[in-house]
Amino acid sequence: MSRIIYTFSLILVFFFIPSSISAETEAKKVAIIIDDFGNSMNGSKEILALPIPLTIAVMPFLETSKSDAEWAHRLGHDVIVHLPMEPLKGKKSWLGPGAITTDLSSDEVRLRVTAAIKDVPYAIGINNHMGSKVTADKRIMRIILEVCREQGLIFIDSKTSPKSVVAELANEIGVPYLENELFFDDVYTTQHIINQTKRLIKQLQVRDEVVAIGHVGPPGEKTAGVIKEFIPVIKTNARFVKAASLIEEREFIQEEKAQAPR
Repeated sequence: MSRIIYTFSLILVFFFIPSSISAETEAKKVAIIIDDFGNSMNGSKEILALPIPLTIAVMPFLETSKSDAEWAHRLGHDVIVHLPMEPLKGKKSWLGPGAITTDLSSDEVRLRVTAAIKDVPYAIGINNHMGSKVTADKRIMRIILEVCREQGLIFIDSKTSPKSVVAELANEIGVPYLENELFFDDVYTTQHIINQTKRLIKQLQVRDEVVAIGHVGPPGEKTAGVIKEFIPVIKTNARFVKAASLIEEREFIQEEKAQAPR
């Protein structure tokens, strides 16, 4: 049944969304981030088998955090730390080990962020896991972004809060950052994931770049399946890239880090 849904959706997309000419397609870019690696989650194998560049967000301090990061890196994907951050609603216990919460001292926040980076091999950046409360907290976000600056990392705001202060502080501190624009699987149904993928394609008609987030775990296999089916359609409108390639400033921050006195 799911195969019929995929096929019918692809026919509709091909029919109603005209292909761009070659030069325009080359100029447009899609960066897909997949969250929640680090605990042998469902769909991990299927996601990493996708024939496109990805940015893999790995939660620290879990059973397969290191091996998942190494696996993704070995396949040529970028790795970032999927840093657990306190949400406005929900239990802190849901966040997992090493979470950043607003009741922590500034010194403890810095220690936890630094430890999380060390725990995820090959990390070139950070994004937030949950975090609707923390990303709106200037004290906490300033510390997180300062650590990013010191270590030459980018920050990707998952945009779980409309009150996020990430953009303001990243610009002030000088940290290269991106913002998520679409969740594939905030609802765990195949039809919703298909609808969100169609939204992504429509956004490419008016935008040159789109950043989108999916997940392993409960929706992992469905998300992998839908993305795989839609790859040919998306490629008629844009090319797939790693998220960091959308940030020109990254090369400069890395050069500064390399040249800094020890």
